[in-house]
Amino acid sequence: MDEGNVILAFSLTLFAGLSTGIGSVMAFMSKGFNPKFLAGSLGFSAGVMIYVSLVEIFDKARESLAGFYGPEKGYYLTTLSFFAGMALIAIIDKMVPSFENPHEPRCVEDCEKKSKDRKLMRMGVFSALAIGIHNFPEGLATFISALQEPTLAISITAAIAIHNIPEGIAVSVPIYYATKSKKKAFYLSFLSGLSEPLGALIGYFVFKHFFGPAIFGVVFAGVAGIMVFISLDELLPTAEKYGEHHVAIYGLVAGMLVMAASLLLFI
Repeated sequence: MDEGNVILAFSLTLFAGLSTGIGSVMAFMSKGFNPKFLAGSLGFSAGVMIYVSLVEIFDKARESLAGFYGPEKGYYLTTLSFFAGMALIAIIDKMVPSFENPHEPRCVEDCEKKSKDRKLMRMGVFSALAIGIHNFPEGLATFISALQEPTLAISITAAIAIHNIPEGIAVSVPIYYATKSKKKAFYLSFLSGLSEPLGALIGYFVFKHFFGPAIFGVVFAGVAGIMVFISLDELLPTAEKYGEHHVAIYGLVAGMLVMAASLLLFI
């Protein structure tokens, strides 16, 4: 692995993970930001991730595996790895109770209405732990994508970063209403994103000695599955929770158009 690419990939993964802090800031400024803008941004992020996963990442994974195993077997392995990635993130998602799951859509107002609930602190802390569990494979996905396809790195990182904003809200809001401390809420929200670069580090040390075409193809196809699942299960439902259905869909289409245009630039 090229050292420059590794540093770039890790830096982008670190930025994507720590963007949970942006969500925390937005939660504290909830009276001043437009929820429709966040909804459109989440839809945009989903569009980027779905398009790049199905059009670019899946195809490159298939090419890599076909070159190693042959066209037919390579295609089968790519498809199997794609759905294995979906299964992995779905299993992780199932392990977290829905009330404490940061990927379950929730508005700032939900916590404002329960500001006297003693369970708020527990909810916030468990949300932070849940984010750690969820973001681990996302960190690996971002890292591998950036490592293998530097031209896609910025777009994928931006999409993951936008995806992490509602997670920051899910952590910081209940902790703030439980402790009345914006500093503590921001701090825990910020730290909860560290599992993403941690996933990147572990992935790097696991794969660096035997990262060949076969491993790359399997992991890359799995990354595509993870990103599509995240988009359909988390980003779009959360976008509709914050805004309107059409705002989310317009954002989705815009994300696909921007991703398509950026890929055309590198033909």
